[in-house]
Amino acid sequence: MLMGGDTFAPDVNGAASFQVRLASGIASRGHDVHIIAQAPKGVKQGTYREEHLGQMLTVHRLNSFRWPLHDWLRAVYPWRIHHNAARIIDEVRPDVSHMNSHMLIGRGITTESYKRGIRIIATNHFMPENLIEHTPFPKFTWPLITWLAWKDCTRLYRKAAALTTPTKRAAAYLEARTGLRNVHAISCGIRMSDYTPDFEAKPDNRIVFVGRITGEKMLPDLVEAVARIPRELDAQLDLVGEGDIKRQLEQQAQRLGIADRVHFPGRVSDEDLRTILTRATVFAMPSTAELQSIATMEAMASGLPVVAADAMALPHLVKDGENGYLFPPRDIDALADRLTRVLSMPQDEREVMQRASLRLLEPHDIDTTITIFERLYRGEEVTDPETDVPPLSAKVREQFRSLAKRAKSAITD
Repeated sequence: MLMGGDTFAPDVNGAASFQVRLASGIASRGHDVHIIAQAPKGVKQGTYREEHLGQMLTVHRLNSFRWPLHDWLRAVYPWRIHHNAARIIDEVRPDVSHMNSHMLIGRGITTESYKRGIRIIATNHFMPENLIEHTPFPKFTWPLITWLAWKDCTRLYRKAAALTTPTKRAAAYLEARTGLRNVHAISCGIRMSDYTPDFEAKPDNRIVFVGRITGEKMLPDLVEAVARIPRELDAQLDLVGEGDIKRQLEQQAQRLGIADRVHFPGRVSDEDLRTILTRATVFAMPSTAELQSIATMEAMASGLPVVAADAMALPHLVKDGENGYLFPPRDIDALADRLTRVLSMPQDEREVMQRASLRLLEPHDIDTTITIFERLYRGEEVTDPETDVPPLSAKVREQFRSLAKRAKSAITD
């Protein structure tokens, strides 16, 4: 099979992580997986055998350049994409092609596969609203550009035999914007055993965010909210990732008098990320444009309560009052209040939320995701997995709280 999009490892973002996990999972089941991806800086165009998550993949790297209006995004040369995609497709002769973005690489894969009668599966990770600030267009044109972008991707998605996106809410949004129907809601998936929950009381109050340090994530709201948390809680904020507004956030933290409590670990290894998540007290996701949020899923797999904006797909993961709290998007006082609640609660109550995160994440197992995509690749009928977990009753929550108290008492005795 052939897979491709406009971002792939070593990029660190949700779409790239999804492709790595899915491609490696498909390869682990005996399939020959080829990827078309941009060549990172210093890497020449060519075909390479690369190891990802313990699996060997054939990656066809194309010459690329850094998009000047974005801090890390590398783009392939658009006037070469159809030629390169046709050349690779004719060499590989895939049974199925999987597009993971429609802009450049995905456009080439879809158009050339369609010409050759190859089955196409498309997955949407795209919202024009997330990228438009990185274009040269003046702000007053953004509504028109966004409308044109949706029209453009709709034309390509019509060529696909099946269209997927990570959540039900994202599927409904995609259908509304494109007019297409029967969009499958298939979680990006995660392997929970890769992460380590810690149910002991933490030595300090650490709030963690993981993702791109960029405007679409609403991180200035998070920094402002931390400044409004009662000083005696000594809340520490770790902003893990890289991006174009890091300097702006540093200046904001300095201006608010919390520079000593806002930390920027940068891009970290998978091992270091898991350590940061395990030692944290609560995960914060203020973004209003998440189609699923793999970072939030990683936090839940680490047994963290989550405070998230009540926007797009985040309510699929965060059940208010159960594994964390939702807050009205862009409401900084509400964000500060929800974070304060989690940081102030007794450990036995917080442990109930931690275990709820693990429970709510169980339906997002990566093996289920891989199996469904295998069936789509073969042209079989699929039923979207049910990822909504019924809420715990007040009685069961109290039982969990009592068990947590008893466990702590036994350890103390």
